Amino acid sequence: MKLNEIGRPKGSNRPVKRRGRGGPSGHGGTSTRGHKGQKSRTGGGVRPGFEGGQMPLIRRIPKLGFTSRRKERYQIINVEALSRFPANTLVDHKTLLSAGLVKKKLPVKVLGYGDLNIPLKVEAGFFSKQAEKKITEAKGQAIVIPTKALKAKPETRSSKVKIPIPETQKPKEKPKTKL
Repeated sequence: MKLNEIGRPKGSNRPVKRRGRGGPSGHGGTSTRGHKGQKSRTGGGVRPGFEGGQMPLIRRIPKLGFTSRRKERYQIINVEALSRFPANTLVDHKTLLSAGLVKKKLPVKVLGYGDLNIPLKVEAGFFSKQAEKKITEAKGQAIVIPTKALKAKPETRSSKVKIPIPETQKPKEKPKTKL
């Protein structure tokens, strides 16, 4: 027997219940909804998580944890990951983005895990003491850049240069009438 020879089991293709098509359909009258009650009405039913008036589980379990919106967030890169760049290159946020080492527009913190034997000019928001030491020992530079430079908002519409509209395309003004 082959897969293409296997048919559907008997009774697996059942006809669709056609509700609300009158008595002879077998589902007429109340259209299989029963008489009265919340579920019989249009738009009736309960919201997700409703437990019939009992205190819902989502409200019974304790709420744990807190994420502060003021916390300074940054992405972590190890010195070991910087060894992939050629010698004497400037490693900044754009370079790290294109290399796939960073994913967001958050400040970068360089940590001292691993070894670095190539002189690099590294620009980041934060450096650990070990990372800074390893970069300078490899005759490179660790340059701290302000984190606000990354968080600068893009230009808004109003700050862009406005292009003048030619006279032929300007809408004509309607004469004002006194009432």
